[in-house]
Formats: sequence, C-alpha cells, structure tokens
Amino acid sequence: MFDLVPFGKRRDDAFGVLAKSLNEMFNDDFFAPLTSNALSFRTDIRESEGAYLIEAELPGFRKEEIDIDYSSPYLTIKAVRTEESNEENKDHQMVRRERRYGEYVRRFYVQDIDDAGIRASLRDGVLSLEVPKRQKPQGKRIEIQDGGNDNSDRKELQ
Repeated sequence: MFDLVPFGKRRDDAFGVLAKSLNEMFNDDFFAPLTSNALSFRTDIRESEGAYLIEAELPGFRKEEIDIDYSSPYLTIKAVRTEESNEENKDHQMVRRERRYGEYVRRFYVQDIDDAGIRASLRDGVLSLEVPKRQKPQGKRIEIQDGGNDNSDRKELQ
C-alpha cells in the first residue's frame, strides 16, 4: 500500500514504522486463498455484426502462460503466474517479496460462435481475441403455387 503522507511530513519513528507494518498486514487480503483459488483480470468486450472482440489485461504474462479454451457455451481464459522474486539478506532470510503468483481466470458465456475461427494475439500485456459469430442461415422465400382454376386435381381426389 502506498503511503498517503505528503512530502516533507513523513515521520519514520519506531511507532510510525510499527503502525505502517500493522496497516499493511491487515490490508492484505489474508483470506483470499481460502475463498477463491483464482483471481480475475479486467476485460473489454465489443460486438460487431460478425464477431466479438475481447481485450484482456494480462501484463507480464507470456503467451505460454495463457490458456484459452472453448467448451460450448463457455469461453475460458486462464493465465497462470509461477514467477517469484525475492530479496534476501546475507543470511539468506527473505527481506521482501514483491510479486504474487496464482491463477487468473475469466469465463464468458457465449452462444452461436464459430469456434474454429477464434483468433488470439498478445501484445504489450493485452490479450486480444476475435471470436466470430456463427453465420445464421439466410431465410428462404417460399413461392406460393398458383392454385388456379384447374379443377382436374379435385376430380381425381373424389
């Protein structure tokens, strides 16, 4: 958590350091691993006449760490971070751990899409998915046959 103390008014006395440490400890989401094993990420979804465009923010992920799966009717994007960055002192005790790792998952309910035509690209931490819609069959106009005044068909039926 960032300090909200203005420049020049910061006090690094022992009580302030202790209060800051306690504040950081209680602001961490301690129960997050118990409530859910998957984190989420932000997405933008646009719709055009022929496709959906999904843009997902996945900064720091490589394409090998991202899995996209379509199992009708759900499109699932999953990114797994396995990276760890530690600072250790000379006695190899951890002093600071800045990065978290985990599984980031989003599921989207989509129907009538062409799953064979889904295309994905990753650039500058943004995953872009183009999900084409299944082309609906065009309606067929049915001509009405002329019933006419021909009574010959009726006579045969009697």
